This record gives sequence, C-alpha cells and structure tokens, in this order.
Amino acid sequence: MRVLTVRLALLLALAMACPPEALPQTRDRARVTAEDTWKLEDIYPSDAAWAEAKERLAGRLDEVLAFQGALAGAPEKLLACLDWNSQLDKELTRLACYATMKSDQDTRDAKYQGMQQAIRQLATDYAAKVSFIAPEVAALERATVEDFVARVPALAVYSIYLDDILRTKAHRLSAAEERILAEAGMLASAPRSIFMVFSNAEMPFPEVTLSEGVQVTLNQAGFTRYRSAPLRADRQTVFRGFFSTFDQFRQTFGTQLAAQVSKDMFFARTRNYESSLHRALDGDKIPIAVYRALIDNVNRHLPAFHRYLRLKQRMLGVDRLEYSDLYAPVVAEVDLEYSYEQAKQLVLDALAPLGRNYTDVVERAYNERWIDVYPTPGKRSGAYSNGGCYDVHPYILLNYNGRYDDVSTLAHELGHAIHSHYSNAAQPYPTAGYATFVAEVASTLNEALLNHKMLNQIDDDKLRLALLMNYLDGLKGTVFRQTQFAEFELAIHERAEAGEPLTGDSLTDIYGDILRRYYGHAEGVCNVPEACLIEWAYVPHFYLNFYVYQYATSFTASTSLAEKILGGEPGAVPKTIEFLSAGGSDYPVEILKRANVDMLTSDPFDRTIAAMNRTMDQIEEILARQ
Repeated sequence: MRVLTVRLALLLALAMACPPEALPQTRDRARVTAEDTWKLEDIYPSDAAWAEAKERLAGRLDEVLAFQGALAGAPEKLLACLDWNSQLDKELTRLACYATMKSDQDTRDAKYQGMQQAIRQLATDYAAKVSFIAPEVAALERATVEDFVARVPALAVYSIYLDDILRTKAHRLSAAEERILAEAGMLASAPRSIFMVFSNAEMPFPEVTLSEGVQVTLNQAGFTRYRSAPLRADRQTVFRGFFSTFDQFRQTFGTQLAAQVSKDMFFARTRNYESSLHRALDGDKIPIAVYRALIDNVNRHLPAFHRYLRLKQRMLGVDRLEYSDLYAPVVAEVDLEYSYEQAKQLVLDALAPLGRNYTDVVERAYNERWIDVYPTPGKRSGAYSNGGCYDVHPYILLNYNGRYDDVSTLAHELGHAIHSHYSNAAQPYPTAGYATFVAEVASTLNEALLNHKMLNQIDDDKLRLALLMNYLDGLKGTVFRQTQFAEFELAIHERAEAGEPLTGDSLTDIYGDILRRYYGHAEGVCNVPEACLIEWAYVPHFYLNFYVYQYATSFTASTSLAEKILGGEPGAVPKTIEFLSAGGSDYPVEILKRANVDMLTSDPFDRTIAAMNRTMDQIEEILARQ
C-alpha cells in the first residue's frame, strides 16, 4: 500500500539520501551520558524482543491470502484486508527502524547489518504476499468503491490509497504480474548497492600531500573535509586527486548508472508510463509541470546565481573563481562555536515564532532522548531524522561537533522530527506518512528561522558575513546544485528512452555541458576544468529515481512559509501547523496549498530569488563599509 512506499522504502534507502561528511572528532560511546544518546528501548526493550517480534510478523504473512479473490465481494472484506495490511506495515516499519538505528550506532557490528538484511528480505516477502491487493481494487469501478466507502465509513481512511489505485489503473498489472515485479525488488537495488559498496569501500582512493607536508587520504570523508582547505593550491590538489580516481573507473560508473536508468525504464514501460519521469512523479500525483518549471526557473535566474559566484570570487580575492574554490571559507577568523547545551537553547529560541506548542515538542525531543548527539567510533556519519516508529516517537541521529553548521543541522533534523510527530499524532497510520515532496519543507523552514534569529542578534560584520554567506551557500547547494542534478537526471533518462546509449564518456559530456552552463564557465564566471566533469560518478542521489528535485522545491516552499511567518501574515502559523499535521491525508501539492504555498505557480521560486538578492545586497553593503 502507499504508506509502505513512503515510509519503509525510504527508510531502507536512508543511507542514499545522506551524503558522507567529514569525519568528526569521536568520543568513546561508553563515556557519553545517557541523556545524549537516543533511547531505542522505547521501540523494543532488547534485541531478543526485536527478534521475537520479527518471527511473529513473519509467521503472519500468509494470513493475507485469506483475502485473495474476495475484495470485490463486500466492503467489510476490503476493510478487513486493508486494516491487516496497515497493521503489518506498521510493525514491519518499526522493525526496520530499530535494526537500522542499531546498525547506525556502530556500522562495524555485523549483527545489526544482518538484522537489516533480514528486514529487507522480509519486506520483499511481504510485498509479494500483498501484491494481489492493488490489482483486485483496480478491477473495481470507481462508483463501486465510492459505494463501499459510503456503506462502510471506516474505509474513508484509505481514500487516498484507493484513489491512487483507481487513478493509475492503466499502470496496474495482473496479480501474477504484480507478484513478479514485487519479487524483482531485490534485483532492482543492485545498481545502487554496487555503487555504494564500490565507491565507499573498495575503490582505491589516493593519498596526496598538502602544502604543509600533511599526507591525507582522499576517500569520501577526506574529500569532504579537505575540499575547504584554506590554501587554494591544496584545494586544487584535493579536487584533482579525488576526481581523477573516479575518472579511472569512468566506464564502470557509466555502466552502473546506465543500469540504474535501464531499471527505471523497465518499471516505467512495464507499467505503461510515458516516461521514467512520469512514473516517478505519479506516485505522489506531482504534475510534470512542477519538475520542468523548476529547471526553467533556475535557468532563467542563472544571472542571480552568477552574482553569488562573483561575490564569492570577490571575497576570496581571486582573479577568477575556480570550481575547487566553491567550498573555500570566505570569512576568516570567525568564532562560531557552541556547546550542545548552547545549541539547544539557540534553536529553541529561534523556533519561537512557530508557537508554544511547537517549542514544547522541541523540549520533549531534548528531554526524552529522541536524539543521539555525539560522534562515536563506528557511528554512521552525517545526520538524519527517522519518524517511522508511529507508536513511539521520532528519532534523530547527529554527529555534533560544536560548529555552527552542527547547530543548523540540529534545527534541520528537528524540523523533520516534529513534522513526523505532528503527522503521527494527528493522523491514523494509513495517512501518517508524508511524501518526500514535502519532507524537506519543515526542516529548511527551521533553518530559515535559525538564520533569521542569528542575524537579528549579531552586529559584528564578520559574523554577519559568515551567516549571510552560509545562507547563500545553502541556497546554492539546495536550489541550484540539486536542480542541476535534476536536469542531468532528466537528460540521461530522455537520451536512453530515445534509444541512445549511455556510457561513461557520454555521461561525462552531458554532465559537463550542464555543469559549465550553470557555473558560467564560458562567460568567465567560474572555471570548471575537465577533471571535474566526472563529478556525476560521485553523486549517490542519481540512484534514487528523480529524487533530488524535491530538495529544491522544498527549499522554495519553506522560504515562502518563513516569509509569511516572520512577516506576521494572519493565520500563517496555524496553517503551517496544519500542513505539518496533514501527513499523507492528501496529495502533497494540495497539502501545501493549505499553507498558501502554491507549487503550480512561480511565486515560491520568485520569493526565494528575491530573498537571495536581498542577502547579496546586505553582503555588498558590508563589503562597501570595509
């Protein structure tokens, strides 16, 4: 059912959605106070209890076969089947949450890796068992389903799920064919799995010597750490060394990504979709126009992006910006460090405009051990929020290291967690899971409120410059870079769908043309050397089937919300809370409309560009004073 695709599938793909980060300073987990670790015992009291629950669930899978062939007979039978499905999906997701977070505490522990694999297999078995449900519902007429809901009002909770099936009848297959596709799920993950293992574990990354004689390994974490080295020569060394390694395996990565595109095409064609893009967006009823308008809007506003790049060039004091300069610090000697206790209070104060009820939930997250705070040996890098435990509470993984970026990450992940909290509290399980399209709105809204709070309380020009550039860097990475990725994804799928081959060379040519256009290479805005055109091989998100555009649309939506809230627009806060509480009770574009954010217009994007230009105006004013 739809909630499975939203909750469990995203949970199992969570590693793909979070890029690797610099290795933080770790501390022994035994020395971290319990208050700064998450309390997974709230999900299951022990690993043994988890194992017992898994076996109980595995033993119940065949129960669904009692409903096979009977769903058209009576609305009560349909309700009983969907209730069973919802109950098992909820427990399966809970099992997956526990296994995933246990593994993330120490990725070296093979026991929890095995538990994750067991859940993936159980999820595949479950999907195969229930694969008859959608075809049987699809065989019904819409009038019949509407009559069923009228006769048994309890079916109303499944209205969106039922509508999903009925509106996509042309893309549904027979029960036998659906079962085959469900069984193909384990095979379909192969391109992504191979990419992750090879690029993270087995690819031979180089060692390079930086200007001060320090020898560093340019693996994923090393690249993320040293690409922002203060000396330009070191940054160029890091970029050349890192991407030259990917270039050595250009054809291997090309074959992997081509296999991913072929997989997307297979499922799109098997389900009679016009294209892979149509299939990817249809699950949440996102109009194709939203995707294409994002690309068009970004290309239309590339002059604003180039203005940002020229500002970075000016602040770095270089004749021409290089692609390897993009992560360089432009404001020196800025002390923005916070203890975790300071960070908690700062974020709490920043989120005050959302109301007391919202900040009460923030305090619960702090006090009830929703958060695993510090980096420890073997702990997964990066950060995420997991809201899949419907009957418990959301969880947050951090690797807090005292920087302002860590404070911002705390605000971001709290946005996800509280979105899940509100949705889980307001919605029954079948409609509690929200779509990816809106998932980043709540998190980036919190970042915007934190940025506003910081700028309001800091007068020092250096600190203000740091914060203003931090905002622009985030906008660059979230709106422009992710849309650049989205345009590349669309281009390679369209080329493959036109019958043209995808190779490491052709992918590099396609990516290079887009990359250089975005960064104004031909106009002298930013030089993008040949060595960096292989960057596509480094990006894990291309294995997630048109996922990345949603980062950009979410950022524009949250900018629109933040401006309404901070501008004191009547009803802005209650409408935001209503949006956060809606879960999957409607389609995401419609849910955003409730908060007066219409993604079918250019207004959210126009507001974002206006905010970007205002920020650059402030930077130029400060630079003029200096």
